[in-house]
Amino acid sequence: MAVTIDSGTERRALRDFTEQAYLDYSMYVILDRALPFIGDGLKPVQRRILYAMSELSLGANAKFKKSARTVGDVIGKYHPHGDAACYEAMVLMAQSFSYRYPLIDGQGNWGSMDDPKSFAAMRYTEARLSRHAALLLSELEQGTVAWVNNFDGTLHEPARLPARLPFVLLNGTMGIAVGMATDIPPHNLREVASACIHLLENPKATVEDLCQHLRGPDFPTGAEIITPVRDLMQIYATGQGGFRARAIYEHEGDRIIINALPYQSSPARIMEQIAEQMQAKKLPMVEDLRDESDHENPTRLVLALRSNRVDAEQLLNHLFATTDLERSYRVNINVIGIDGRPRVKDLRTLLGEWLAYRLTTVRRRLQHRLDKVAARLEVLAGYLIAYLNIDQVIAIIRNEDEPKAELMRRFALSEIQADAILDLRLRHLAKLEEMKIRGEQNELEAERDQLQQTLGSERRLKTLVRDEITQDAERYGDERRTKLVEREAARELEVGVLTPADPVTVVLSQKGWVRAAKGHDLEPRELSFRTGDGFLHACRGKSNQAAVFVDASGRCYTLPAHKLPSARGLGEPLSGQLSPPDGTVFVGVAIGDGEQLVLLGSDAGYGFIAKLDDLFSRGKAGKAAVSVPAGALALAPIVLPGLDSHRIAVAASSGRLLVFAASDLPTLAKGKGVKTLHIPTARSRDREEFVIGQAVLGPRTSLRVHSGNRYLTLKPADLEHFQAERGKRGMKLPRGFQRVERLEAIEPENGTR
Repeated sequence: MAVTIDSGTERRALRDFTEQAYLDYSMYVILDRALPFIGDGLKPVQRRILYAMSELSLGANAKFKKSARTVGDVIGKYHPHGDAACYEAMVLMAQSFSYRYPLIDGQGNWGSMDDPKSFAAMRYTEARLSRHAALLLSELEQGTVAWVNNFDGTLHEPARLPARLPFVLLNGTMGIAVGMATDIPPHNLREVASACIHLLENPKATVEDLCQHLRGPDFPTGAEIITPVRDLMQIYATGQGGFRARAIYEHEGDRIIINALPYQSSPARIMEQIAEQMQAKKLPMVEDLRDESDHENPTRLVLALRSNRVDAEQLLNHLFATTDLERSYRVNINVIGIDGRPRVKDLRTLLGEWLAYRLTTVRRRLQHRLDKVAARLEVLAGYLIAYLNIDQVIAIIRNEDEPKAELMRRFALSEIQADAILDLRLRHLAKLEEMKIRGEQNELEAERDQLQQTLGSERRLKTLVRDEITQDAERYGDERRTKLVEREAARELEVGVLTPADPVTVVLSQKGWVRAAKGHDLEPRELSFRTGDGFLHACRGKSNQAAVFVDASGRCYTLPAHKLPSARGLGEPLSGQLSPPDGTVFVGVAIGDGEQLVLLGSDAGYGFIAKLDDLFSRGKAGKAAVSVPAGALALAPIVLPGLDSHRIAVAASSGRLLVFAASDLPTLAKGKGVKTLHIPTARSRDREEFVIGQAVLGPRTSLRVHSGNRYLTLKPADLEHFQAERGKRGMKLPRGFQRVERLEAIEPENGTR
């Protein structure tokens, strides 16, 4: 509550004052800065820039003039704010990649797609109005809009512009006010005009009907919108929502050419995003990346592939998910309506209000013209009287002290007619001809009748508006640039999918050092190792697969095979890439895809089969997979080609060997497993017997048993002697092999292990 004291000072509670001040500021930001008006689709600063340029006679055919001149007029006469902000608004209306239909034609550096704000200073650039600006300014002086005082009351400016088409949809806009925002994408002029005409002719048309004409946003940069049509229709039905746009590309041999980017995407930023993945070795199939954009090809990004066998569709799907080659856009059609209030509007309401604004504008234009015609007809009637009585008129002007009053009395003239006759020069009186006067009268009377008929008929008025919209669409419209193609949203692919499937052999040393050699032909035991170290285990696979390392406690750790160090050196310790507990001893490695079967177990005589997918760990600390009894150790994992026709060989350190069917073992995600070879007592430091190793045998696979420097090769027929049920004690090996050190499977085709 305000209180006025004797001194004339008003005192108010601080809470009341700040609340009112904030509300006033909020309304100012909403109405005069952030949100566009539905009629002309412009914010105040944009409207003032266009009006100032028209006052400077900077039409589409005029000579360019320095931008600083325009900015100076705008901030000096109509918009008392910062010149930088005013110039930035001017630049935005001139950028062909920002506005679907630019309103300003710029000369000089007006920014680029890489950096829209890299434009030159206003003292360097020049500008004039574009041809599309005529759709906003051509009817300005025809009595179509209200005029208001400028900020200091010395000039007048238009409160709105008489837009001939709904620019609120054509160029779209975005803005953030207090407590609300707006995000309206640009649209195609012909489609918007078609929707307006349909609603004008069918006032009961639904949003679904209008979407048959206005199919979706149309960006200046092209690309394609991949959101389903039903989702786009929902956006127009509610005025809110979102959609996704994706770059357009084509194949040229082993190259991918990207020739259209989503709206507001920076080519430089996209190149940077792809280059970062290449440096991180996430895109090994991409050999080179180039930007070949030029004046003829504004957008041309080239991805050179390592070979034409690379799945380009899969690669691009990954890039769509991880770079700005695919973007999502928010839609919030929040505009200031004809009633001066901001509100989110659906498509039908938006176009309906704009058509009402357009009908009012045209009605005011016609009335303004009718008034002009009526005034001219009145003057012509006076001219005709003067022509028919020219001698008397001249005599009155020469002899009377007050010729105006006498003319009005003698010939029953109006004040306007008398002033028009008196304003004529004598030489014009000589040229007055009755036929010319009556000819002009007839033309104006016909125009007057037509204007009155149009103003008196709502149907005629709508027909006129429809015809004008149709003419403007034909003159200023163009084809749609953004394609509407329904596609699924892209998803980031696993690294293994994008990595070439080259054969590799992963080699693990006794000290936990790892390396990967190309191919499957090398003999891992023949590699060089560090002093005090030696070969422990190896597994063959592909570079796009993951390697699983198992430690003695039964924990599993995962690393992509293509990230392992090369076998040209001595490798690197696993502890450098993983985070195992201190003192961890690794026992083996397995490599393959997620469905690959792996034989796991412990030297206490237990084992099971697991899918490699169950062993993959995301963290560096690994995951528990094999439950190892106290005092026992996990065994090295062995890749199992399949359960059918394969056998498992298990050997104890005491020289006992047992062979049984692989299908006898259960398939588990993790656990202890079942008994494979019977060990009389649990392993302890003072006991010697434990499982020394396992091997997977095919129908034609031989088994080589190593003991010291000696080995015994058991062919498939020999193995029948050792075959029994799972969990038995097994049979003794021949004399000399009572101390088994390891087992080795020998394939007959190429002798590989």
